[in-house]
Amino acid sequence: MTADTSPHCNTAALGPAQESLDPEDWQSLRHQAHTMLDDMFDYLRDLRQRPVWQPIPDEVRARFQSTIPVEPSSLAQAHVEFMESILPFAAGNAHPGFMGWVQGGGTPVGMLAEMLAAGLNANVGGRDQIPIEVERQVARWMREVFSFPETAAGLFVTGSSMANFIAVVIARDVALGFESRRSGVAGDTRRLTAYASQGVHGCLAKGMDMAGLGSDALRLIATDGRGRIDLDALALAIAEDRAAGCTPFFVAGTAGTVDMGAIDDLAALADLCQREKLWFHVDGAYGALAMLAPDLAPRLRGIERADSLAFDFHKWGQVPYDAGFILVRDGALQQQAFTSPAVYLQREGRGLAGGSPWPCDFGPDLSRGFRALKTWLTLKVYGTAAIGAVISRTCRLAQYLGKRIAATPELELMAPIELNIVCFRYRAENPERANRQIVIDLQESGAVAPSSTILDGRFVIRAAIVNHRTSQAEMDTLVEKTLEFGRRWNSRTSLDTQRADSIGG
Repeated sequence: MTADTSPHCNTAALGPAQESLDPEDWQSLRHQAHTMLDDMFDYLRDLRQRPVWQPIPDEVRARFQSTIPVEPSSLAQAHVEFMESILPFAAGNAHPGFMGWVQGGGTPVGMLAEMLAAGLNANVGGRDQIPIEVERQVARWMREVFSFPETAAGLFVTGSSMANFIAVVIARDVALGFESRRSGVAGDTRRLTAYASQGVHGCLAKGMDMAGLGSDALRLIATDGRGRIDLDALALAIAEDRAAGCTPFFVAGTAGTVDMGAIDDLAALADLCQREKLWFHVDGAYGALAMLAPDLAPRLRGIERADSLAFDFHKWGQVPYDAGFILVRDGALQQQAFTSPAVYLQREGRGLAGGSPWPCDFGPDLSRGFRALKTWLTLKVYGTAAIGAVISRTCRLAQYLGKRIAATPELELMAPIELNIVCFRYRAENPERANRQIVIDLQESGAVAPSSTILDGRFVIRAAIVNHRTSQAEMDTLVEKTLEFGRRWNSRTSLDTQRADSIGG
């Protein structure tokens, strides 16, 4: 028999096993790996000596405009580029002075967990493997934390945006019937409507859009003086929609609004949803984990009655990005909403195809990273008491910052401090222009990095205190730097006015 020498069947061309992407010299890789690990430990240890954030120089940005590499380069060389051109120019949420958005700081333990997970390279979409049992254990722990029943299902996702979307999809399918997964929402004449407060995160509207219901179907309800949904206005909106022929199906309560950290009256919302036969969802993106803090947990009364709950371990839980989670009271409904049998996903009672149902039966992703490991390791190593203590401390820091603002005549507190978010501004003749500039100045200073938002049509500086590394020193720096840049603004404005008067005269 003559051997096939065509290029498609030339097995000799595959080369020896050494031509895999594994190194030939493991010892050299080990040495370089330890150098990289030490550099990251040094980075985390010395964060306070670094700027929170700094503008990216043009020449650094230009380095990332090159064409794709064809030939190899050394890992050591790439590491140098990382240290010089990437590490110094991240957003800075690991830094204790970062308080711009609700983002956790991560931990060295979480970083190591990411390394272990990457080395294992588990695809946790399905099949009979221990990484799925790790995820199931975290789900059981969360059922315990939030007093959900044994029927509840938990699933790791990228973040609360995806978790909220999954909740909308399940509630939609329950309302329309699961046959709508085949026929589509366009075949049903019912106009589904959902409800949330004006302070709800924008991902809810996006979720309604992606679910085929339209973002306009989300009714935004007025809030009270503490940023909580107005229950009377909500009940009226539901009644008006029913009278207009719409089909209310979903109410989202919020545990920690993005602007000011308000917590809706979750128990009252649960009562309303029970009366109206509506799906009760809670967006607890960061605030839900206040359940780990004994002094804060009572404020979440009613969360245990939710049909679904979205939250993020990568915020107050301090797990590295990304680690979102959804908990659904009736896991069977979640499975009905997402399971999609396929010949290449057949299940068996034994073997690698065992272990059904699989995580891919509870959400849209088949390819899933091992997010559960960094959460599991964080909870195992630190314990919930330590994490809860961090959560309580960030709220105490917010109260301290609020007292400093109240005691400083040049500053003005712009909203009640419900949890860990402080909204304030510098008093100026043109407060919007002044405070916009102050926020930028604060960020570019590298000392602290707040963000901004709009409350009742007024531009405010927003400090979200989430990082476990943040201390009273950063609160003091924020006040002092705000005063420094505010006074500088007032001086410039006064000088400009004098010049204008001089020219006019």
